[in-house]
Amino acid sequence: MRSYTKKEISPIIEEYAQKAEFPQHIVRQLGDLGCFGPTIPPQYGGGGLDYISYGLMMQELERGDSGVRSTASVQGSLVMFPIYEYGSEEQRKKYLPKLASGEWLGCFGLTEPNHGSDPSGMLSNFKDAGDHVVLNGSKMWISNAPFSQVAVVWAKVEGGDIRGLIVERGMEGFSTPTTHGKWSLRASATGELVFDHVKVPKENILPNVKGLKGPLSCLTKARYGIAWGVVGAAMDCYDSARRYAMERIQFGKPIASFQLIQKKLAEMLTEITKAQLLNWRLGVLMNEGKATTPQISMAKRNSVHTALEIAREARQVHGAMGITGEYAIMRHMMNLESVVTYEGTEDIHLLILGNEITGIAAFV
Repeated sequence: MRSYTKKEISPIIEEYAQKAEFPQHIVRQLGDLGCFGPTIPPQYGGGGLDYISYGLMMQELERGDSGVRSTASVQGSLVMFPIYEYGSEEQRKKYLPKLASGEWLGCFGLTEPNHGSDPSGMLSNFKDAGDHVVLNGSKMWISNAPFSQVAVVWAKVEGGDIRGLIVERGMEGFSTPTTHGKWSLRASATGELVFDHVKVPKENILPNVKGLKGPLSCLTKARYGIAWGVVGAAMDCYDSARRYAMERIQFGKPIASFQLIQKKLAEMLTEITKAQLLNWRLGVLMNEGKATTPQISMAKRNSVHTALEIAREARQVHGAMGITGEYAIMRHMMNLESVVTYEGTEDIHLLILGNEITGIAAFV
């Protein structure tokens, strides 16, 4: 993964970010590398790998760019996982191999214009219409949406239950307008999902889950990947700062010879190592089926917070050069400003931990 990222992602990603374009050609490459659904069993096209391997894959991809890791995270944890975990055998066989190979790209529809941290208030809904259901509503801030062939969408059925549906591109009334004007995740495709009386066959409903358990369990898997991924962004910022400090001459010597620069580098490396150790222990618990949602919240929040601080310190080491596209620092920093918000804001993760510590829910 490190070799692939260094060869195929790092040389091109700055140009794509500057143009605010998604490098579509990498989707099949990521499929060939096994980045989509690494923990899904091989009979469905997955890698059958353990969770530490999956985490390390995400770490190395995000050394290239958060948006590239997001593409892989969404595909594996938010699209393939619910189809595997909650889908029928027919759904698994139809969708998972094509998603695993990168032939198809998928997206995950939960967040709505007026319902982000409170998904239970969603307005998207569907009604029974015989052999199909009719889906109405919209989702926004959806990674992969503009180029996805399938979307795992969460909506309310008459009566209030939340269910998952697999919506395919080409279904009449289904559109995916692209989100423009982003200053973050510029090399990632983001869009909306709009459902205007979309007829979805009943066989596309995920049969084995009801309620918020479905989408929240997907987010738990994805947050674990984020916890590893953002450490990769931090590592790239640290490595750039270390190399720049060795080369940049001031007062007749490399700035790496000054105490405060060495302090910054030593603290960066320490915090990266601490985050990796937390993630490694969490990976062991994931492999044993013992990891809890609050533990994953702790890791996601800690890793993103750590990565943001390291990106800012690395920018300081680079001085004015740190704001230019010649170095990856500002791109990582801007990306991380999205990652600290999506799949649970920093505040939400603190409240999840607070609820675990005190037994008192402070969300409302």
